[in-house]
Amino acid sequence: MNLDATTLRTHQQAVRLLILDVDGVLTDGSLFLGDGGEQYKAFNSRDGHGIRLALDGGIEIAILTGRTSGVVEHRMRDLGVEHLIQGRRDKGEALHELLQRTGHDPAEAAFMGDDIVDLPAMQRVGLGIAVGDAHPLVCQHAQWVTEAHGGRGAVREACEGLLAAQGRLDALFETYLNG
Repeated sequence: MNLDATTLRTHQQAVRLLILDVDGVLTDGSLFLGDGGEQYKAFNSRDGHGIRLALDGGIEIAILTGRTSGVVEHRMRDLGVEHLIQGRRDKGEALHELLQRTGHDPAEAAFMGDDIVDLPAMQRVGLGIAVGDAHPLVCQHAQWVTEAHGGRGAVREACEGLLAAQGRLDALFETYLNG
């Protein structure tokens, strides 16, 4: 259900809140477990900078994930992400709570996912985004599928795409060129 470029841009311009899944979106989906049950995750630093750009450009970021991990909490705190919902398998209900908490209308929100558990949230927002290596059913129902894969720049691509559609990306880049 990929949108034509004009319609996609209209949806991108409306986004004020970008909601991200973690495993398979902010990571490549690999789970590293220690002998004592510790969890380790590898995050892409460029995706992290994309999140910082989005926040600096006026787009709120939220995390909505089915797993609970102190590593995720730590990483999001480092990036300045205030909205974090973990351990929620029913992402549709969790999305409803998140939207109430932030005061955003569903049309102002985008959800980025990779697997079928993400579909209930993706289908209830103004813009559903799938990472490039998402499950085929997720790609079929997304309005935007990134070129990049999960944990490999997909979040950065989405953040920059939203900021560009909103006319904010060039000014953010200027701060680095003239800094």
